[in-house]
Formats: sequence, structure tokens, C-alpha cells
Amino acid sequence: MKRLWIILLVLSNAAGILAGCTGDGGASAQLTAAEVGESIRLAAGLPGMKPGDQEKLQKLYHIEPDIVEDFILYTASSNVKADELAVIRVKDADKVGHVLDKVQERIQVQTVKFKDYRPEEYYLLDKHILKAKGRFVLFAVSKEADQMERAFDDILK
Repeated sequence: MKRLWIILLVLSNAAGILAGCTGDGGASAQLTAAEVGESIRLAAGLPGMKPGDQEKLQKLYHIEPDIVEDFILYTASSNVKADELAVIRVKDADKVGHVLDKVQERIQVQTVKFKDYRPEEYYLLDKHILKAKGRFVLFAVSKEADQMERAFDDILK
């Protein structure tokens, strides 16, 4: 009987250890959108872009504030430029698809705006980066979009 209790104790400890290794753990779970954004800024710079707030995020993407844990947003300083960077960390991983859909709607709006009016900006928009890793969503429109994507991938390994 004593041996059975020892085996059960060892198995329950092993199960606890394995349960701790699942989910959104690791260093990336501790990162904030600001930290990811800073990594991107250091890698690619954000020339001609200005920071945006919660109001701007809501206006551009129509994402409900209660699903966003934190974010960084940079937009072009002029409305004739397409440059944009958003790193959004959602509270619940189940909402990542919803955020991706909302960003896709933004891309469609911008496409209509720039397609015939500013072809060089449309080209940047057409080559945008939109991806998710864990609870983070990256949207980048820039000449440096590839460097932004690499920095995003590197910090969220």
C-alpha cells in the first residue's frame, strides 16, 4: 500500500510539471506590445510615423477595447502615406482571428484609398505584413516591413 501511494505521488508531480509546460508560457508570454514594438523600432526605425492611442486604434480598426490587453500603433504623419505599424496583444488567444479580420477590413479600406490615387503607397500596402504569434498580431506597411517582421519573429521565438 505504501508503494502505491509513492507511485501516485510521483505521477501527480509529473502531471503537474507537464501541465506547467503547456499553454502560452515562456518568455513571450511576459512580453508587452511596447517591448515588441521597441524591438521593431530598433530593427527598422519608424521614419515619418507618429504614435496612436486607443481612440486611433478604435477609429482605424474597430476593435473592441475590452479584447485588447495592450498595443502599440504608429501611423503615417500624413494621410497621403500608407505607412502603418500595429502590434496588438489580445487578452484571449481565441480573439486573434477576430483582430486579424478587423485588420483585413482596414487593409481593404486603404486599398481603395490608394490604388489609383497613390500607386507607390498602394505598392507598400499590397506588400503588407499581417500575422499572428500567440496572442500578438502584427500589421506592418512600410518599406521596412520585412525587417519589422523579422524583429517580431525574433522576439517572439
